[in-house]
Amino acid sequence: MRYPHLQKADPAVYNLIQKQAGYETSTLKMIASESFASFAVTEAFGSNLTNKYSEGYPGARYYEGNEYVDEIENLAIDRAKQLFGAEHANVQPYSGSPANQAVYRAILKNGDKIMGMPVPSGGHLTHGWKVNFSGMDYVQIPYGPDPETGKFDMDQIRDTAKKERPKMIWVGATAYPHIIEYKDFAEIATEIDAYLVADISHINSLIIAGVHPDPVPLCDIVSSTSHKMLRGPRAGFLLSKIEDRYQSKYFSDSKLNLAKRVDRAVFPGLQGGPHINAIAAMAVAFGEALKPEFKEYGKQIVKNARALADGLLKRGYHLAGGGTDTHLLILDFRNEEFTGKDAAAALAKSGIIANFNMVPGDPRSPFVTSGVRLGTAALTSMGMKEAEMERVAAWIDRVCQNIARIDNEAPKIRTEIAELCAAFQAPGYE
Repeated sequence: MRYPHLQKADPAVYNLIQKQAGYETSTLKMIASESFASFAVTEAFGSNLTNKYSEGYPGARYYEGNEYVDEIENLAIDRAKQLFGAEHANVQPYSGSPANQAVYRAILKNGDKIMGMPVPSGGHLTHGWKVNFSGMDYVQIPYGPDPETGKFDMDQIRDTAKKERPKMIWVGATAYPHIIEYKDFAEIATEIDAYLVADISHINSLIIAGVHPDPVPLCDIVSSTSHKMLRGPRAGFLLSKIEDRYQSKYFSDSKLNLAKRVDRAVFPGLQGGPHINAIAAMAVAFGEALKPEFKEYGKQIVKNARALADGLLKRGYHLAGGGTDTHLLILDFRNEEFTGKDAAAALAKSGIIANFNMVPGDPRSPFVTSGVRLGTAALTSMGMKEAEMERVAAWIDRVCQNIARIDNEAPKIRTEIAELCAAFQAPGYE
């Protein structure tokens, strides 16, 4: 990666960036929330647009000189709406958590009940977890996968919703390897007069590719990030209906429709000036995702995850939920003496970068866990396919079989992995 001005101005930072680049292109990036952004995305993100203050929305800024900025933001909005078939889009949230905070501000009052998955069950911090603002300011009614099957029990979720009657239901996860049936959640939400909000940060590319159900027609609001599988900048965006089906019930004194309340919640409710450089990079990523080859990428992610799962299952490993329908899978080490943290550290030493993760019904603490989460988006972005996933499964097996003596085995595996990576090209590193 060539940054001549940075190299001259700050060699220390430049050298660390180069080391990270070398690290990323010689190891297997298998953290499920990571992939590779293109050169075009990173160039837009690092452009002169970082200089411009553009507080407000297109056509209604609080600073002058935003004619071209308005065009950029409108382009990002139009592409997001086209990509997901949404009525309304807001591309100003700084990231996923601020986007989710705006959801709360748009439709709830402090103390309202919400249904969401706790972090140990595979949910996100902002879905009502107790140490996050969402669990401090709102009352979480938890639901999650059955500890035995690893899948949602929709009858149980319906019973809980009817008993507790939350005002909003989150549907989304960070560590759920199966298809989410939004239609079932939509029926429950309608039955109890609750807003339905999908967080698709992890699976947006699968939705675009048509290998996962689409929540946009069924949900009041959809939140997402543009990094992860979408291969954009680290930023967030919101999709919503324009009209509010519950406005007369919950907002009788408000003249604002749902789309306007979402916009007001983002600005001025939570943020000042948007990061227009990130919005430009999002516009680029949305444009890339509108191309036919992006759908093939999304389909291949799932094929690779299933091939990896098959490779591990045939070697006798347990997977949370029995396998995967998506981009990720979770190794279940509840019956092993070593922890998920032990396994993740050993994998990293060997060149397989993943994260330790809770499994449904995990008896261990969140600080060590019994699981390891693996994703295939980044490897797919490099061009790897099913044959490479078989090799990855074999390496994972070697690591787990040699955890007690990993310092001896890791260098050999690390060298083999670097040789494989050298045969493929990571986007953004051409």
